[in-house]
Amino acid sequence: MNIRLATLEDIEPIMNLVREIVPVMRASGNFQWDDVYPNAGVFKKDVELKQLWVADIESEIGGFSAITTDQEAEYANVGWDINEPAIVTHRLAVSIHHRRQGIGKALMRQAEIVALTKGINILRIDTNSNNKATRLLFPKLGYEYAGETGLYFRPNLRFYCYEKILGAGPVAE
Repeated sequence: MNIRLATLEDIEPIMNLVREIVPVMRASGNFQWDDVYPNAGVFKKDVELKQLWVADIESEIGGFSAITTDQEAEYANVGWDINEPAIVTHRLAVSIHHRRQGIGKALMRQAEIVALTKGINILRIDTNSNNKATRLLFPKLGYEYAGETGLYFRPNLRFYCYEKILGAGPVAE
């Protein structure tokens, strides 16, 4: 597995992965993603900003995540100071064909590498309250539950917020 920055050529396979996992997400009660979000335009912007990372497995996209400094205004609802710099992972996904191969951990580790490179020691992430897989994964990687909030662009959904201070918990391996 090679974790690398995504290119524009990766957008079509990423969108195929999104179309593959959205029905699985819905079947488990997780309505965080749908036919509208995330979309190719969102991923194109991520690529242009050099913040979209992919797990390349023998030239196949096994997963992806956007590793940004973009914090939602609603993060303040859990007591976070959204004016302090933080690395925030958005749009984390793993192909149903590549589960249990450490891809999610590897992408989360990449967020730590990006944070260290930028001299930022705060990592943040949110997940739909019905996403059982990520709610189990994040604490294993040293993220602490910070609270729950809504997000304006995903009405009627609740999101659990997690934070990790580098040096305060296990490193994603």
